[in-house]
Amino acid sequence: MSLYTAVKKVAGQNHKSIYQIEHDLQLSNGMISKWDKSMPRADALQDVADYLGVTTQYLFNLARKEQ
Repeated sequence: MSLYTAVKKVAGQNHKSIYQIEHDLQLSNGMISKWDKSMPRADALQDVADYLGVTTQYLFNLARKEQ
């Protein structure tokens, strides 16, 4: 699973859409979807993890576990 998919899964569990996360955190539109193929900036990933109430390590572990 990619980091994007891990974020999307946790977002769904929190009843949030990727668009809503990007909007609420004032990230550029489509930024999180790019994490499907590339690594995010550390500050952006930390902001998303905080928003979702998880750690960045949790997101990385979830992405790695489901490969």
